[in-house]
Parts: sequence; structure tokens; C-alpha cells
Amino acid sequence: MNVGIVGAGAIGLWLAGRLAQAGINVSVLARGKNLEAIRAAGVTVYSCEDSLNARVQVSNDASALGIQDLVIFTVKSQDLPAAAESAHAMIDSNSLLLPAMNGVPWWFLETADGELARQPLRSVDPEGKCAEYLPVEQVVGGVVHASCLVEQPGSVRHVMGNGLIIGAVTEIDAARIQLVHDALATAGFTVTIAESIRYDIWYKLWGNMTMNPISALTGATCDLILDDPNARAFASAIMDEAAAIGSAIGCHISQSPDDRHAITRRLGAFKTSMLQDAEAGRQLEISALLEAPQEIARMAGIATPSLGYLLGLMRVFNAARQ
Repeated sequence: MNVGIVGAGAIGLWLAGRLAQAGINVSVLARGKNLEAIRAAGVTVYSCEDSLNARVQVSNDASALGIQDLVIFTVKSQDLPAAAESAHAMIDSNSLLLPAMNGVPWWFLETADGELARQPLRSVDPEGKCAEYLPVEQVVGGVVHASCLVEQPGSVRHVMGNGLIIGAVTEIDAARIQLVHDALATAGFTVTIAESIRYDIWYKLWGNMTMNPISALTGATCDLILDDPNARAFASAIMDEAAAIGSAIGCHISQSPDDRHAITRRLGAFKTSMLQDAEAGRQLEISALLEAPQEIARMAGIATPSLGYLLGLMRVFNAARQ
């Protein structure tokens, strides 16, 4: 299997290094310092136990990398429309497309029930480029349960987690999904094929749509946020609203916010990906984590005042950092 990675951030480098070490032909679409570093020294992945260095094909020109069997997108959600366009030469009608990203993807309502079915989400795909360049019938939905951070261009530290969940968005032959599963499993990832990838995406969002933004706003690790009763209650109110949205789109969550907080607390004093982005001065994934859920809520006629308050704060925070 030829695997293309679009985006040389933390998750992209982690996937690329592990897959290449397992003997899979990996090509990385990168730019700037990441391109230079990978071209000179390959991809380096550090973990608690060991480290690896793997050589990959790398270019800032998709046509130089050629058509790929599987294209994994690991860019930030706000960058996906442009990345989809730039990666077009890596994709043909037989390529499978796996967005391994946080938040609500552009295709999320494609298989929803009722009046919301097939509605576009302009918050995450404002000009329709994702829909144009990434045919939904070729998309494999993905959820990443791992924490990684870039230490320097071309080098990533794997902090914790090893889980990947994948699943067809529409009707893709089960044998092809199994091939993706096997390729990822060969590289040592713990891979699950979801019964409903939409549910798994929404469930992860339900947990991180509060901790990520609140940690970025405050600079606090998640344990400190959950230790404060008012901050915890604010997060719980947003999660209650998100659960109501989920029920309206066929992604019913049976847990309570406190159940999820208990899971988060067991992870200890960790920095969320959005806090890492804030500290590095990068733009934040507001659209996929907050704007898209609010857009769906408005379509469904569901009031989301607490979500709206957090979204407003994050917009101001992001604008003030520019």
C-alpha cells in the first residue's frame, strides 16, 4: 500500500514514521522547515521506550509524489480545504481518503437522518473545496486517541495513546477498510473498525470541545480546570448541549458529563493539543470544535447558549493573538 501523509505536524510525523518503519511506502506532502528537515534527515519519532528514524518520500508538490492508495490528512481543520486542493494530484478514483483530525468534518451530515441529511457545513468548508476535492464515497472517517508534540521540524515526541478508530463514511467495500486496518496495525497502532464512525467522532468531540478551548484560554492543564467547580460546571453545560445536538443527528451519548470528566481526570496534568497550539502561536481549531456544532444546532433548532459563550470567547482570544 502506498500511503500519503498530508501535513507534517505532530500526528502526521508520528503516523509517517511508524508506517515507514513498518516497511510501508510513505510519501509526505510538507513545506517550509518541515520539508527541509525531512528531506535531510527523515522522520524521527521519540517515545518513552525508544526512538526511530525513517526515510520517506517528501515534497511540497503533490504531483511529484504521485497517486496514493491511501491519503491521510493530518492538518488542522481550518487548513483542510487548502490542503485538499494542494493534494489533488495524489488522489484518483481508487484512492481512499482518511482525515485524522479533531472536530466535526465537512462530510458529517452526509449520512445524517431527516432534514439535516446531506447538508453542507460551511463553518468547516466555506467554499466547498473539501466536497470538491475529497469525494465522500472515498472517505474513511478517523479518530485519533493519542497525544504527540513536535520538538523540532521533522521530529515528534509521542506522549501517550496509541488508538486509531476508522470506518467508512458511505458504502466502501469492507475488504478495502480491512486493508487500511491491516496497514495501520502492521505499524503497531491499536486499530478499531467502528460500527458508526460518526458516533465515535462525535463522542471524542463531546469530550474535547470544552477541555481544548478552556485550556487554551486559561493556559491550564485539564486537572486544574476540573478542580474548579465553576469551570467544571461550565464545561458540563456545554456538554449537555452537545449531547442534545448528538441525539438530533443520530449520535446519542448515554454518559453524563461527570462520567467523561472522570476519564479525563485519569489522564493527569496533560496539555491539550489546543493549548500546545496557543503556546506556539498557531491559529486554533475553532471552526471544527465549536462553530460546526453550533451550525448543526441552529439547523436542528437547538439552543446552545453555553456553547455560544465559549465560541465568542475563543473568537476574541484568537483575534487578539493575530
